[in-house]
Order: sequence, then structure tokens, then C-alpha cells
Amino acid sequence: MGRFLLRRFGLAILTLWLLSIIVFLGLHVLPGDVGRRILGPFADARAVAQLNKQLGADRPLVVQYGSWAGGILTGNLGTSLVFQQSVSSLLFPALWNSLKLAVVAFVIVVPLGIFGGIVAALNRGRILDRLITIGGLSSVAVPEFVSGIVVILLFAVDFRLFPVTAQAPPGSGPLTQVRYLILPAIPLVLVLFGYIARITRAGTIEALEADYTRTAYLKGLGRETVIRRHVLRNALLPTIAVVATQTGYLIGGLLAVEVVFNYQGIGHLLFVSLQKKDFPVVQACAIVVGIVYVVSTLAADIIYSLLNPRIRYGAAE
Repeated sequence: MGRFLLRRFGLAILTLWLLSIIVFLGLHVLPGDVGRRILGPFADARAVAQLNKQLGADRPLVVQYGSWAGGILTGNLGTSLVFQQSVSSLLFPALWNSLKLAVVAFVIVVPLGIFGGIVAALNRGRILDRLITIGGLSSVAVPEFVSGIVVILLFAVDFRLFPVTAQAPPGSGPLTQVRYLILPAIPLVLVLFGYIARITRAGTIEALEADYTRTAYLKGLGRETVIRRHVLRNALLPTIAVVATQTGYLIGGLLAVEVVFNYQGIGHLLFVSLQKKDFPVVQACAIVVGIVYVVSTLAADIIYSLLNPRIRYGAAE
């Protein structure tokens, strides 16, 4: 187990290092310079050069990357070029808001998706199976900004069941915050439901047709006991990997939802920073999203190996 975890952890560190290089180079090879973007196209060339020197943007890219990467390791994410604040003071409150929205969506979609997939598998080929499968595929095809506008018009404007915005008033209690977050969570649920339900359905069908399931029936066990003890444990193994991947998406894929609902999360911060070309903030947001993806997939690998030791032993060879 220790060798397996060490290998997975090493791959996670390598992934984050490569991501940092790609993000840094992707932003710094764009045309123009930082000082010109901040001061505007009509600024004096000497003022632009002075600002570039002050920000360290006139140094070689290798030196700039080393300084930035070293700052990340020490917890210094730099200073926003637009807001003139530390990136940490902007990033972590936004990340906390996104985490709250992701948790609400996660709590709704994971049980719903797993239940829908199991029900579809147990009714394979029937109307209920087709409704769940087609409904899940259709919901995946609808972009979040489209479904977000629809739910705002339907549940906030017409029926007035939920607030239009996702941002709860300062000092609101947990229940009030959840009420504000339910509406923006719906577009995320609609997208993720199809993925989770389809994988769960496929895993359940495979487990139902396995030899150990037939053996359990031949031993005289009832249908409910067979499904609970033998089918579900094996059927949900592939679902774990999908849920972990979608957990990363819940943080990295919030941009459209947060912009539509004017929610001050990391997606909204990334959108504003890209518009204003505030590269230190963009870099920090990208790295944080990458860390969430890596941590979620690493957790999935650990859980998967605990439930299926063959994966652990095979990966350690």
C-alpha cells in the first residue's frame, strides 16, 4: 500500500509541475507586455519600462517562472496587477464560496445520479430505463449558461421560489446560504447527473450479469440481499472514478454558472481576471483548480484500491 501511495503521490506532484509550466508559458508568450496592458496603449514608453522593471516583467522567463514557483511553495501567490492586493486575499474567499456551491451540488447530484443509474439498470430496456438514460444524455448536452438562465426565469422570476442571485447577504446563516445556492446548483446537477447515472447503470448491469451474482441466486439469497451485498459494491467501483473527476469539475467548471448568477467564486474571479489580463490572479486560479483535480483523483485512487486490492497490487508492480 505504501509503494502504491508513493507512486500516486509522485505522479500528482509531476502533474502539478507540468501544469504550472503550461499555465505560466501560456500567459507569458502572448503578445504585448505587462506594463503596457496596465497603463494603456497611450502611456509613455519610459513609464511602461519603469513599471515592467518594478514588476520584474523585464527579466528572462526562466527567472520569472522560478520566482513565481518559489513563491507558490512558500505561500506567496504574488500581487494582483489590477486590484493591487495580494492574490491570496482575492483567491481564498472566492475559493471558499465556490466550495460551498460545489458541496451543495455534490450532495444533490451524487446520490441522485447513483440512484438513477441503479434504477435504470434494474429496469433495463423498459420505459423507466429509457427515460433516465435519455434524460441524462439530454441534460449533459445543455450548456450551464443556458440551463442557468432557464431556471432563473422559471423558479426565480415566474414562481419566485428562490432568489435570482446566488450571493447570500453578509451574516446569513447556513440554511439561508443553502437556499441561495440551490438554484445555481441545478445547472451543475443537470450536467453531472447524466455522467454519474450512465456509469452507475453500466457497472450495475455488468455486476448483475457476473458469475458471483448468479452463484448468490443459486445459494437461495433473495434479490434484495444479492443486490445489496454483491452487486452494489462491485457496480459502484467505476462510479468512484467518475465522481472524483466531476468533483474537480465542480470547482474548475463553475465559471459560466458563477457569471450567470453573479456569484463571487473562483470562476467569477477567473473571468474578471482574464478580462482585465490580471495574470498573477489567473495563474493562481489555474493552479488551485489543478490542485483540486489532482487531490480528488488521488483520493479516488486510494478509495478504489481499498475496495479492489487487485488495482493496488497491480499498480505497485
